[in-house]
Amino acid sequence: MKIIHIDQKYPEDWIRVLNHIANLFFEDSKLKVEPMGADMSASFDYQTGDDFSISTKANLIVDGKQYTNEYSIQYESPATDRELNIRIKRALSHVFLDVLEQHTGVHQQWGILTGVRPTKLYHKFRKEGKSEQEIADLLIRDFRLSKEKVGLLKEIVDRQLVTIPDLDSIGQEISVYIGIPFCPTKCAYCTFPAYAIGSNRKQGRVTTFLDGLHIELREMGKWLKDNDMKITSIYWGGGTPTSIEADEMDALYQTMYESFPNPETIREVTVEAGRPDTITPEKLEVLKKWGIDRISVNPQSYTDETLKAIGRHHTVQETIDKFWLARESGMNNINMDLIIGLPNEGIEEFQHSLEESAKMQPESLTVHTLSFKRASEMTRNKDKYKVADRDTVAEMMAMAQIWTKENDYVPYYLYRQKNILGNLENVGYSKAGEESIYNIVIMEEVQTILGIGCGASSKFVHPETGRITQFHNPKDPAAYIMTFEEAIGKKIEFLNELYKA
Repeated sequence: MKIIHIDQKYPEDWIRVLNHIANLFFEDSKLKVEPMGADMSASFDYQTGDDFSISTKANLIVDGKQYTNEYSIQYESPATDRELNIRIKRALSHVFLDVLEQHTGVHQQWGILTGVRPTKLYHKFRKEGKSEQEIADLLIRDFRLSKEKVGLLKEIVDRQLVTIPDLDSIGQEISVYIGIPFCPTKCAYCTFPAYAIGSNRKQGRVTTFLDGLHIELREMGKWLKDNDMKITSIYWGGGTPTSIEADEMDALYQTMYESFPNPETIREVTVEAGRPDTITPEKLEVLKKWGIDRISVNPQSYTDETLKAIGRHHTVQETIDKFWLARESGMNNINMDLIIGLPNEGIEEFQHSLEESAKMQPESLTVHTLSFKRASEMTRNKDKYKVADRDTVAEMMAMAQIWTKENDYVPYYLYRQKNILGNLENVGYSKAGEESIYNIVIMEEVQTILGIGCGASSKFVHPETGRITQFHNPKDPAAYIMTFEEAIGKKIEFLNELYKA
C-alpha cells in the first residue's frame, strides 16, 4: 500500500480517477489529505479559461526529490458542468501520470486510459468524422497512448468494420446472452456465476433452474416476436453451458428456436464449451443437430501443473483430444483461450502453449492477461499464487502478437480490466472472416444485449442516443429460481420504453 498525501480535499470522483492512475504504478494506493505516514506528496493546480482552455500542473515529492509536469488543452466549444468536470479530471490525470512515470521510470503504454473499452473511444472519434491521423494525434497527445497501442486500436477497428459493415446502425437489432451457471469446478481466478454442478444436481437446483430458463426463453421470445425484433447474435455462456446433459441442451435449443423470431436471419450462435471435461460426443451431436458450429474449447494453459493450481480438473491431453473430437464432429469455428501470467508460468511455459496452439490452428485465439478480480479465490489468497512480474508478462504479450501474425490471425476485439497484470489487455484474434460478431457488439456497446438466465446482464442501449441502462439477473441459482418471473417483467418494461412498444 502506497500512501500519497495530497494538498487539499478534492471531489470524490476526482480522487477515484487519481487513485486509478496511482494504481497503475503501485499494487495498491490511497490518497489522503493527512500527511501522517505518507510515502509521497502530490499537489495539483488547475485553471479554466474563457477560451474553453484547461491548464493543469502536478508536483510530486518523494524522498526529497521533486517531479513536475504542466499540461494545457484548448477545446473548440463550451462544456456543460458535467463535461467540464470530465475535462478537468482528464487533464489532472495527464499531469499525475507524467510525474509518476518520472518517479518510477515505468511508461504506461495505455496512458491515462483505465477503462474497459479503449476501442469505444476510437470509434467515437471516427464517428465524429476525424481522420486516422487526427485520431492518432489526439490519443497520443491528450490521452498519452503509445504509438503501438494506437496502431493496435486502429487495426481492431478496421477489422470490426469489415466483419460488421453496418456496425454504426446495428443498434436497431438486438443480441441475446443466455447464462448457464454451472461448471465442473470453479477456477481460482474466476468471478463469473459458476457453481459446481454435482452438488447443485443433488439438491435439485439444476432441474429447477432449467425449468425457469425455459419459461424465460419463451416469455422473452414472445416479446421479441410480438415486436418483430431482429436478432443479430446469440451467445450461450456461464458457467459452462456444456456442463448440463445432452438431452437438457437439446431441449433448451428447441425452446430457443421455437420461441425466437426469424431464426434464419440470426447471424451467429455461439456455445461456450470452455471446459474440455464437459465435452462429449453426445453433446457435440446435439450442437450439430441445431446447426451450431461455433464453440470454445479453452486450454488456458498447456501445463498440467498450472491447471491443477487454478482448479481445472482436466489434463492438457484432454484439451487436445476434445479439440479434435469437436473438429471431427463438424465444429467449424472453434475458439481457444490462453491466459498470460498464470501462477508459476513464465516465458518457457507460454511458449509451449503457443507451440501447442499452432498444431491445432483454432479459428480464433483469445489471449487474456491475468486479472486479480476482487472476489476470486486467487485474490483472496495472493500469497499462495506466485505470478510473473510486469516485464515478463509484457514479453509474453509481445510473443502472442508475433505468433498470431505469423499464423495469420488478426486482432478484432480488445478489453481491459482493473488489477490486470502489467496494465496490459485482453485481445481476441481470429483467422480473417471467423470473428465473433457477439464479442464485437458487446465490447463496443453498439446494441442492446438481452440477458436471459442466471447471472445474465442485460444492457439496454438506446438505438439513437446510445444511452445505456443495465439490469442484472441473480447470479445464484436459488435466487434466480425465486425471482426470474419478476425479472422477466422488469426487462419487458425496459424494452417497451426503449423501443416504444
